[in-house]
Amino acid sequence: MPNQRIPLSTPTLNGTEISLIQDAIDSNWIAPLGPHVDAFEREIADIVGVSHAAALSSGTAAIHLALKAAGVAQGDIVFCSDLTFAASCNPIMYERATPVFIDSEYDSWNMCPQGTRDSFC
Repeated sequence: MPNQRIPLSTPTLNGTEISLIQDAIDSNWIAPLGPHVDAFEREIADIVGVSHAAALSSGTAAIHLALKAAGVAQGDIVFCSDLTFAASCNPIMYERATPVFIDSEYDSWNMCPQGTRDSFC
């Protein structure tokens, strides 16, 4: 079937999203941040039990921040799933570290503790 699409990450909008989007438009807080992001960060910090939390624009930004916080630097080795997008290993490259791709377990698709490109699970 040449025109069949496989949805990757279809959004689900079935709650209060429309009213929150309208509120962002009405208050002119569309980008980059605003009271909804501030509230979200406070709620996450409270749930996790920390004083601060940071909402980021993407998973790639989150990985990059985590690598920075962990002190990853040039020459370090960082394990990365091979079942991923390039964006998962790009932050490793930004820090001039070396990504080592780990194979996925057949049953769970999680990173295999024994699996590398040379040793499959």
